[in-house]
Amino acid sequence: MAYLTYTKDPIGRFVEKDFGKTFEYSDNDEPMNVMEDFPHKVWVASGQIGGDSGFRYAHVKKTVAYIVTDEDEFGLPVIEKWHIKNKVEYDIPLFIEAQRTNLFGKLGVDL
Repeated sequence: MAYLTYTKDPIGRFVEKDFGKTFEYSDNDEPMNVMEDFPHKVWVASGQIGGDSGFRYAHVKKTVAYIVTDEDEFGLPVIEKWHIKNKVEYDIPLFIEAQRTNLFGKLGVDL
């Protein structure tokens, strides 16, 4: 799993310490409180291949992230604890304004 370009509505990113891979994450916007104990979605490189969702439910904190990687025989989440570093929360209003004013295009960045 690694950094992706199809992340939906990212609110931040972090680096997983063991392997040094960068991941973006977004709010868990699922209706009906699906996985309500996990307020985020971490976008992963296995995504959208073979019907996979492209994300894992998660709770991203300052130095750790709890990632749902599977479910057990009772339907309960199987959780991995990832140690993270370099967590960045995006300044969303600034990003939206940059898109609106085509700042990225003026800088030669193709979104």
